[in-house]
Amino acid sequence: MAFWDNLFPGRAAQFESGSAASNTIDLTRRRPSVSLTKQGAATGNLRVNLSWRMRTSDLEGRSRQSGRLLRNPSQLFKPEVVQAHTQGMVNVDLDLGCLYELTDGSKGVVQPLGGFFGDLNTAPYVKLSGDDRFGGSSGETIFVNLDQKDEIKRLLFFVYIYDQTPAFDRTHAKITLYPSNGPRIEIELDERAPQARSCAVFSVDNSKGELTVRREVRFVYGFQAELDRLYGWGLQWGRGYKTKA
Repeated sequence: MAFWDNLFPGRAAQFESGSAASNTIDLTRRRPSVSLTKQGAATGNLRVNLSWRMRTSDLEGRSRQSGRLLRNPSQLFKPEVVQAHTQGMVNVDLDLGCLYELTDGSKGVVQPLGGFFGDLNTAPYVKLSGDDRFGGSSGETIFVNLDQKDEIKRLLFFVYIYDQTPAFDRTHAKITLYPSNGPRIEIELDERAPQARSCAVFSVDNSKGELTVRREVRFVYGFQAELDRLYGWGLQWGRGYKTKA
């Protein structure tokens, strides 16, 4: 703590709750959790947004190939070929999902795959607003009705790649939580996992009336069934499909 924090006692508390410049709490390995209850943000609708873009490191790495770029500068802005099932251009479709367990013992999932969009005003009090297949600026959003928090035991938010082409290593994904009050919360999927197809990003636990958000960021090589086993949900999984856009 700097000596001027003693002169302005409220200053230190401001930086503990979030960035003064951006009003944001970053959940990291060093600071993996935050209490929504203590932040005064355990009511209203919690908005959870997923957004992603291609990693800038891909562009930076190609910029070093100066000779080729000088001959054809437009190559810098074209996506590289990914060696996967086919040699097509990168077209990553990340999906946001949520495993839920309610206090009455009921369990399930909210996700685009299979059309499980949930409901905000009745169980499970979790609703997916839509499916963004192109990584647009708005991304994908799930809402949680925290006015019904007494009905919610735990939630696990996860991201998976629908087209089965492992490409987390080529994308920069971020999940942002927008509580009804206080600073937003950001979690970066910033760990390289070239072959991963799913990632458990964060959990929300209701323990003795306190809602706590905890960073997970656990990449797995399988899909929802593997996340289920890791976190002990106990659901039965089958093959699912998206509706046509």
